Amino acid sequence: MTEQELTDKVVASFDSAKDDRFREVMQALVRHAHAFVRETRLTDDEWTAAIEFLTAAGHITTDTRQEFVLLSDVLGVSMLTVAVNEPGLDDSTESTVLGPFFVQDAPEIAHGGDIAGGASGEPSWVSGRVTDPGGNPVAGARVEVWEADDDGMYDVQYDRGELAGRAHLFTDAEGRYRFWGLTPTPYPIPDDGPVGRLLDHAGRSPMRAPHLHFMVTAPGFRRLITHIFVAGDPWVDNDSVFGVKESLIRPFDRHEAGTPTPDGRQLQTAWTSTTFDIVLRKE
Repeated sequence: MTEQELTDKVVASFDSAKDDRFREVMQALVRHAHAFVRETRLTDDEWTAAIEFLTAAGHITTDTRQEFVLLSDVLGVSMLTVAVNEPGLDDSTESTVLGPFFVQDAPEIAHGGDIAGGASGEPSWVSGRVTDPGGNPVAGARVEVWEADDDGMYDVQYDRGELAGRAHLFTDAEGRYRFWGLTPTPYPIPDDGPVGRLLDHAGRSPMRAPHLHFMVTAPGFRRLITHIFVAGDPWVDNDSVFGVKESLIRPFDRHEAGTPTPDGRQLQTAWTSTTFDIVLRKE
């Protein structure tokens, strides 16, 4: 049997699949996987190493660490999937990767509340408005936010079992939201596992550009998963998961200790502020 005959036979084995989309995806997967093997003339040892790599990724994955998401991220597959599904054809806010550290059921805070929950870092006032493409306010939109502390760690990476650096709130009648968070800082993705070894072997940095995660949902609108990034940070041009988009870069204006805050909070440390207006795409 020739190489192509083998590929054709495996592709045909899915012809009787009951689900059309399943058949389409699996047959495309077989064709591309076989083409990869032929193009690279993959050796037995290399294929064994690949299986061992994937096995190690499975072993290190837990409820709070998803090594396969990291692998998808550093290969650019996550961002390519975003580009395919959220092409940014209108004026709606652009999407980016979810990342491996989202947690369901984060605590709710009131407007002006603090998402830090004990996480360390410089305070940052974040505010904005959620609208539809016509500029009309989206009231009651759920705004979910989460971020790392200034040591580059998310709450779920600690053994404390406590949520910090994450929360959700709802927009008011004018579509506005506001909260205290932490000024984002750059950090490495978890690099003590197989994905970290892959990056090291490739001579690539594991660093992520500093960012704050958002997930915004409202009835009648498409779910938005995005970040905002810190303008002027050097890692914005070299994000390890290719997640930065120009439209999502925001200035984080710095204020000295003692400067009056928008909500009258008394701060004896420096703090930053930024604005992020969000446009949701209708279903």
